[in-house]
Amino acid sequence: MAKANNNRVVITGMGVVASNAHGLDNFASALRAGKSGIRHFPKLAELGFSCQVGGRPEVSEELKKQYFSESALLALNESMIYTGIAGIDCWKDAGFSVDPASSTDWQTGAIIGTGIGGADTLGEKVVPIVNEGKVRRLGSTMVEQTMASSVSAWLGGALGIGGQVTTNSSACTTGTEAVVNAFQAIQEGRALRMLAGGAEGSSHYIWAGFDAMRVLSRGYNDKPEQASRPLSASAAGFVPSSGAGILMLESLESASSRGAKIYAEVLGGHVNSGGQRGGGSMTAPNPEGVVRCIRQAILQAGISPSEIDLINGHLTATMADPMEVKNWLRALECSPEAFPLINSTKSLVGHALGAAGGIECVAAVLQLHKGFVHGSLNCDDLHAELAPVAKSIVHKSRDSDAKIIAKSSFGFGDVNGCVIFKKWN
Repeated sequence: MAKANNNRVVITGMGVVASNAHGLDNFASALRAGKSGIRHFPKLAELGFSCQVGGRPEVSEELKKQYFSESALLALNESMIYTGIAGIDCWKDAGFSVDPASSTDWQTGAIIGTGIGGADTLGEKVVPIVNEGKVRRLGSTMVEQTMASSVSAWLGGALGIGGQVTTNSSACTTGTEAVVNAFQAIQEGRALRMLAGGAEGSSHYIWAGFDAMRVLSRGYNDKPEQASRPLSASAAGFVPSSGAGILMLESLESASSRGAKIYAEVLGGHVNSGGQRGGGSMTAPNPEGVVRCIRQAILQAGISPSEIDLINGHLTATMADPMEVKNWLRALECSPEAFPLINSTKSLVGHALGAAGGIECVAAVLQLHKGFVHGSLNCDDLHAELAPVAKSIVHKSRDSDAKIIAKSSFGFGDVNGCVIFKKWN
């Protein structure tokens, strides 16, 4: 175990299953190309959803068989499958092998979050079978599929992880919060390595509540690739999505000792809440909480605000987008002319809820590592309040020499997260 000191923390592996691509190279190419993963789902139309589009990774039966045995698949729901694929990819990418006969790895932990988790299993299996009075037909794996920690528990067992194995859940901040918590565990010497990120399934049982709230995009059912419109004047709600994004965080000392490749350094991060005061509520952020979260992340990173080259925003395509940019301007204490570049990965993949922060952290690190900034789709009709920072909004992907990226997430419950990544030289 590492000593309890201020350890430097780096990223040595990543895995991603997103609505527009599976795998790091494919995902990076999709980001560069501006490839949308949003599609129309007839099932949502049949069920009377106002929003009938969404993001769902294309995971074939053949792909599943590359990661799971037939017997294992019987005990896995969608979020667990996404976790398994992204987590195993990340593990291998970091230079480790998957061996069911291996001894326990006491120096690695995992924080894999989810927002809603096993709602598909509850809706499709547990509730109807129980209501029919046939409880005994549920089988023995219902608990492990519906417990909140199913995603981390399955991955921990598959990889033999012996450190802290847990699931966090903080709405749309979940994935970013997991990365920040993992960073702190390694920095403080409580672990050498931590898998961190988030996962979410695509069940209509997960998306239904948001559709009922009328916070989803409703006007583009016949044009799904145009439905996710962050930063746009015509933004009319977010597009629900799913998938998983997982990163391997590791102490620099450990990574160096085993000759691991390094994608980026994690300089700092912070999570907080606005307390649902000062304009904050269950569904809206307290601007002061957002500003404090960003400033604390920058302070912990030991950089000046002017060193941030790119913001990978939360930016969901709701009325909160202009407020988010205004909060960043306050937090950075800069003029609109000096505002960093900013983009929205959700314009390409939709809003993956508890998986959003994990997928977007992978996107942020890939942009640093591969030297590009991806464009944001569907914001040519920029929101009028964003005109002062128009030159900072990236519409088309471009090569970049960005050194520092800030990734932010904000969630229901007035919770906030921000993490700072630095390009590794």
